Amino acid sequence: MSLPLIEEGAKKSNVLWISLAGRDRLAWHVWHDGAIYLVTGGGEQELPGLTEAGSVRVTLRSKDNGARLTSFEARVRTVDQSAPSEADAGAVAALVKERLNAPDAAGLAGRWAASGASIVRLTPDVAV
Repeated sequence: MSLPLIEEGAKKSNVLWISLAGRDRLAWHVWHDGAIYLVTGGGEQELPGLTEAGSVRVTLRSKDNGARLTSFEARVRTVDQSAPSEADAGAVAALVKERLNAPDAAGLAGRWAASGASIVRLTPDVAV
């Protein structure tokens, strides 16, 4: 598997599967700056154990037919919401834009930070 295949799959579908504690969990995400970003906790999707994990198995499925497109290991890093890097700030903005049905879209990033939600970056562990 290659980074271009992962990028293409992650951009075409806004959901993926993450293996946590022996169970695959569905999660919405965005692809930004060579990585997958997602939100967990604080009233958003619950992905128990993700922020404590050093790495996770990610599965991307085809948006067309639901078949497994690729699976890969990804390194987990929690974004510092109080002082995000430029890339992380761009990813947070992308997450806000892609969050469907948010009642408070204008203040969403602030709500995530205040509610204890975590923004997580999953970096595919593949040779480039």
